[in-house]
Amino acid sequence: MVLWIATGNEKKKLEILALLHGLPVTLKTLKDLGRPFEVIEDQPDFEGNAVKKARSLFDLTGGWCLADDSGLEVDMLDGAPGVYSARYAGEPPDDRKNNQKLIQAIAGAQAPSARFRCCIALAGPGGVFTAHGSVEGTLTHPERGTGGFGYDPLFIPDGYTQTFAELGSGIKNTLSHRARALASIRPVLLRVLSGEPA
Repeated sequence: MVLWIATGNEKKKLEILALLHGLPVTLKTLKDLGRPFEVIEDQPDFEGNAVKKARSLFDLTGGWCLADDSGLEVDMLDGAPGVYSARYAGEPPDDRKNNQKLIQAIAGAQAPSARFRCCIALAGPGGVFTAHGSVEGTLTHPERGTGGFGYDPLFIPDGYTQTFAELGSGIKNTLSHRARALASIRPVLLRVLSGEPA
């Protein structure tokens, strides 16, 4: 069985592929489509955007499709950047500019609380299924570490003293918001792959 992954973000794709390792499935990404695929992420929450992307890719491929939407919520910013995380500093998306804007927004604050949230949507012939994951932490600045992507160099998960970018993928993939959401959707994936009703 083929499982399509609805992302054009190369680093996110690699992270998802690592987290799905071992599933008895052929994983394909947007590069395998051979045609442009873009969905306007205009929904008010992560679940809405994830479902929209998964359904759109299912309509195109006819196969099971997995999509995620995720972002950073900062309490002192009333949950911003939230669903606008990827484009916080405007178009086109730019991790460095987003981080610079966030650093300016939290200037003067000591370890402001924040969290990463993720919604995974799985769409296919049997319907649409969703799962959520989150990880609490605090923000630091300037940026620390060279691993990961997005806001990873600024985010320190609770219980650690290093940023996601410093911890490396081995640790990050055990506790990240995306890892937790994928762990929640994995039983549904396994039922789908075995031909059982999801």
